[in-house]
Amino acid sequence: MNIPGITEPDAWHAVENRDRHYDDKFVFGAISTRIYCRPSCPSRRPRRDRVVFFPGPREAEASGFRACRRCKPDDDASVNPTNRLVQDACSYLESHQDGLVTLKMLGSALAVSPFHLQRIFKRALGMTPKQYSQKLQLSNAKFMLRDGQSVRRSTYSSGHSSTGWLYTEGRTKLGMRPGEYKSGGSGKLIRFATAKSSLGWVLVGCTQDGVCTVNIGSSEKESLGYLSLEFPKAVLVSDDGLLSTHLGSVLRYLDGPDKVDLSSLPLDIRATSLQYRVWKELQRIPYGTTATYGEIAVKIGSPSAVRAVANACAANPVALIIPCHRVVRKDGSLGGYRWGLERKKSLLQRESELKPVGQDA
Repeated sequence: MNIPGITEPDAWHAVENRDRHYDDKFVFGAISTRIYCRPSCPSRRPRRDRVVFFPGPREAEASGFRACRRCKPDDDASVNPTNRLVQDACSYLESHQDGLVTLKMLGSALAVSPFHLQRIFKRALGMTPKQYSQKLQLSNAKFMLRDGQSVRRSTYSSGHSSTGWLYTEGRTKLGMRPGEYKSGGSGKLIRFATAKSSLGWVLVGCTQDGVCTVNIGSSEKESLGYLSLEFPKAVLVSDDGLLSTHLGSVLRYLDGPDKVDLSSLPLDIRATSLQYRVWKELQRIPYGTTATYGEIAVKIGSPSAVRAVANACAANPVALIIPCHRVVRKDGSLGGYRWGLERKKSLLQRESELKPVGQDA
């Protein structure tokens, strides 16, 4: 090992602790796989006696090692000073979740202009440092609620002095009241109805606030099974009245003679901040048209988050109302679809046929 200013014990300590501050100082290689990585790589750590260190990618590759596909140590753009600054800002916010961190405080801690930091942070992650901090706090509150902690304790441990935060801003992201989220939806009343359509058995479930689930199964039993898996502790009540309201709209969309807009249906769904942004963009895709995963990533301000966009599409709980079937791959191929590619193909074909010539919606 010949890395200026870094001893071998220090290098191994950085690797063990996935210390991102050393990412631009050296790389390490696993002798068993002949792969080299950054110190912060999330991959499983090899044994110490099977690790070698190199000053950089060039030296590692000259010794017969190839770059890791997860941390991409040969990508200079990912270790530039701008990205390191964003990483440092994230680390600071992650370690200060129990209190309010202002932009000025963050800039001072990192010795950089707050306005410059805000600009590059949003460009890199698609959100401001404040929004990132709020996301961390909400995630912490969710974890504590699921762990059985009280709403009050979950609120205070997330850096807020009043439970009103979870009942207002938090509720829109939890998709239900904090107490209901804590109990896994226990006691929450969900009315549902099923009906057969050209794509199979469609089920629509609703709370008092809006549609919480739409699924498509090959049989009524399969659709009911999806509902039970999604809301294992809720009170499920069959309600054929939905046939004339929300389920009726979905059936007309699938098999009616005219184009039907489902975007006006009220929703009651849970979402992370990224999922919320993706789903909003999906609802903006005009009827009868498609967008690529990459285009959606650009529109939410995170051009590199293509895989995250695909994951958000897969997690969509209200098929058709949030039209994830309108998202395709860059090459025009269909990509994936939770309810099957044949159904996705049928949906796109129907929308294309019903779309008036020369009109987007």
